[in-house]
Amino acid sequence: MLLFELGAIVLGLGLLGAVSVRFGFSPIPLYLLAGLAFGQGGLVPLATSDAFISAGAEIGVILLLFTLGLEYTTTELVTTLRRSAPVGLVDLVLNAAPGVAAGFLLGWGPIAAVVLGGVTYVTSSGITAKLLGDLDWIGHRETPVVLSLLVLEDLAMIAYLPILAALLVGTGPLDAAATLGVAAVAVTVVLVVSLRFGRRVESFLHSPSEEVLLLKVFGTTLLVAGAAQSLQVSAAVGAFLVGVVLSGPVAHTAHTLITPLRDLFAAVFFVFFGFSTNPADLPPVAAIAALLAAAGILTKLATGWIAASRAGIGPIGRARAGAALIPRGEFNIVIAGLAVAANVHPDLGALAAAYVLILAITGPLAARAAEPLARLVRQRHDGA
Repeated sequence: MLLFELGAIVLGLGLLGAVSVRFGFSPIPLYLLAGLAFGQGGLVPLATSDAFISAGAEIGVILLLFTLGLEYTTTELVTTLRRSAPVGLVDLVLNAAPGVAAGFLLGWGPIAAVVLGGVTYVTSSGITAKLLGDLDWIGHRETPVVLSLLVLEDLAMIAYLPILAALLVGTGPLDAAATLGVAAVAVTVVLVVSLRFGRRVESFLHSPSEEVLLLKVFGTTLLVAGAAQSLQVSAAVGAFLVGVVLSGPVAHTAHTLITPLRDLFAAVFFVFFGFSTNPADLPPVAAIAALLAAAGILTKLATGWIAASRAGIGPIGRARAGAALIPRGEFNIVIAGLAVAANVHPDLGALAAAYVLILAITGPLAARAAEPLARLVRQRHDGA
């Protein structure tokens, strides 16, 4: 049954991808809906492939961020992060505020408000990375701005998750501070290695054999991602930094070899996201989730517009940047999962799932429509 289910999943993804190519839109919403249909509580729940799909989903996010990291050098990354720090603060305030406000307005208490603030704040690195590739936006001027915000958000999670864990289990501030310190040191070490020993890393990974190069790069990426995760740093950030370290012929060949693997496991990630959501839990919280999602769309559009504007990018690029930041995904579910395990509020998990599902589906559609709408508005403005 394992092979049968996996074969059916992969073939089904291929057919859905063909539909998206035929009609010219991102396949992500179709992948998510397929996961919803065949996950827990769906039409035909799958029984034997859960473990593989779960591991494949994690690999998918890692490879998406690794291939994005290949597009940038360490110097470019550090420079962009410095420039984007003020906008990163704007991003935090604008996008955490709706969740915090909802927690208090619903009467769920301060801890639930902190949880919902995290859920509404962070963009899905996996979905946005996929969008940038699908829409051929990698070479656009606003893409480094978007990536810097994604990295800043993931780095912010380094501080947020230990604090949240301390709140949920009632541990003291010293334990949270210790975890935070370890995570900060880990990120610093990776950046220093990238800046000072990048050539040696490339020399270690280089091989005239494509097979050997693929195995070395893939294995190193998984190892660094796993080490980052064990130190309370995002695995996605670890994978992104590995990609940043590589450059030249090694990066070019690695990108070519990894791309098919990335596409396969990225599709599995989106299906897994749908698998983890029970459709029966969504209707009672749908209205609240829709209101939060509407606020989330506006705040991310504003964030992208402000960030791209600071970089001297025109209105169309600003619209693309804002739309690329709309999707929510992996981190949001992790945050909600911690709160559900701690029994913060019985409806919190379903609300987070509904909110993320709405934005995971509407985000790619909004990104697709952002450029045509921006051009239309600009034409009407010029005509007036």
